[in-house]
Amino acid sequence: MDVLSVVARAYEELLRNQASAIDQLLTILDSTHDGMIAVDKSGVIRLMNSAAEKLTGLNARDIIGRPAEEVIPNTRLHLVVRSGKAELNQQQDMGKTVIVTNRVPVRDKDGGIVGAVAVFRDITEVKSLASEITNLKEVQSMLEAIINCTQDAISVVDARGMGMLINPAYTRLTGLTAEDVLGKPPTVDIAEGESMHLQVLRTGQPVKGVPMKVGPGRREVVVDVAPILVEGHLKGSVAVIHDTSEIIRLTEELDRMKHLVRRLEAKYTFEDVIGESQVIRDAIEHAKRAAETPATVILRGESGTGKELFAHAIHNLSPRRTGPFVRVNCAAIAETLLESELFGYVEGAFTGARRRGRRGLFEEDGGGTLFLDEIGVMNLNLQTKVLRVLQEKEIVRVGDNTPIGVDVRIIAATNINLEQAVEAGTFREDLYYRLNVVPIFIPPLRQRREDIPLLVHYLIRKFNQQYGRCVKSASPEVIKVFESYDWPGNVRELENVLGRAMINMKYSEDVILPAHLPPLGRKRSGFEGARWASARHSAEGANLSEAVQRIEREVILQALKRARGNKTEAARRLGIATRSLYYKIKRLNIGDER
Repeated sequence: MDVLSVVARAYEELLRNQASAIDQLLTILDSTHDGMIAVDKSGVIRLMNSAAEKLTGLNARDIIGRPAEEVIPNTRLHLVVRSGKAELNQQQDMGKTVIVTNRVPVRDKDGGIVGAVAVFRDITEVKSLASEITNLKEVQSMLEAIINCTQDAISVVDARGMGMLINPAYTRLTGLTAEDVLGKPPTVDIAEGESMHLQVLRTGQPVKGVPMKVGPGRREVVVDVAPILVEGHLKGSVAVIHDTSEIIRLTEELDRMKHLVRRLEAKYTFEDVIGESQVIRDAIEHAKRAAETPATVILRGESGTGKELFAHAIHNLSPRRTGPFVRVNCAAIAETLLESELFGYVEGAFTGARRRGRRGLFEEDGGGTLFLDEIGVMNLNLQTKVLRVLQEKEIVRVGDNTPIGVDVRIIAATNINLEQAVEAGTFREDLYYRLNVVPIFIPPLRQRREDIPLLVHYLIRKFNQQYGRCVKSASPEVIKVFESYDWPGNVRELENVLGRAMINMKYSEDVILPAHLPPLGRKRSGFEGARWASARHSAEGANLSEAVQRIEREVILQALKRARGNKTEAARRLGIATRSLYYKIKRLNIGDER
């Protein structure tokens, strides 16, 4: 084969390769989503892909080989060829649609301009895409703002457990920054406990209320973790971390508010004591003198006479009126709780004790008044501690041995015979003398019958407001009935009787009549009457203390019988605290004879 033949074959192969390369290039250009039009240096169209045909509505076979400025509306490709300058992101009206286009000159290896090319797409698609991107950015910004504003610490990991997101509350709680956590395993922040992120990623199930310690400071927290599911596929997990120290603070704040509410109950003054009899005026005058001193006061009197009202009034007239006033019913609180309530406790003092312990009322109510109602039923151990407060002005918390100084005034009250309790050994003699510095005796209602009309008038006004009634008065016959009755329940019983009478009245009636009154006292059967007669007979010839005990014993036995042995109901019928009843049963040696 001669040289010419070899050269001819090589040239033929080169042409075939070039044609193949050109065909491949045209196929690629036809596959692209963007429209493309190319012109030579004379502005004649030399290339147009399928996307350009769709966007312009022109056929490539009709326009290739023709000047672009003649067949394409508003084209600037011929101007780009002349200027040699690119025109980027330009809008162009194509009649039916508006496109955004980039026009650039095409240069040869020597830098000479050999043509220009335009790449373009429908601007409505661009606008839609831009709108979607803007919306996504807005949603992302909103979510980030919400996560960053929440006060709960949030931690997010991906499906592999690597940190993806934390918020500022997380950093404040754990002390760890984004550099410490993001892209790191979920165990990086755990000081004590197992990773709940890993557990949720493993099981696909949420967990709640898991305690653990996090961060270098080993903060105690409670964690809730939930899986992140996208179209049924697990993409990660999100944890909300609650600081238990904040929960403890809120609990203590709640306790403080409860104490504040109790302090606000000191609302009565001596103006609220209703009565003009000499015995009640003497009691008020005595209490007013005691209020001006720091001395301990004990209020003596039967149940229902108004001892708590006097306690409020003494506090509000005393130099401590701006301090707290707290009432503690010693008979209504279990002995085990009463001690910790009054004196507080240290951490670990007993099962269920709060961490860091708790201050008692003697500490919290410094500068104020502590009203110990029903102090006569307090056990001997607590009596010893109260005596220490009165003598040394200091307390010792439960579970501790360190004395703490306190500044609180004690007003005590009881309806039991303290002298008999001292003799029986159920009340400390030294505490009796410490409390009995200023005794104030509140007279029973039967000793001030002349005050009954005033009390009736006051109570009618009170119940009118409560019941929405317009009762004007009680009839003279009702007042006579009241003045002839002994009122063993005192003012509390009078209040109960008047309230029931007004409920029995029709709305058209405005005067309380005897027919409206409930039965006063209790009728006794012949058997009970015989027992009463027996009790009175056995009391004849006895000294006062023995006679009182025998009658008291009989009253309790009958109350227990009527209540069928239910001590709570019996105490309610007797108008005393349940603990007082237990104390009396023990003191009077009442067994199963009832």
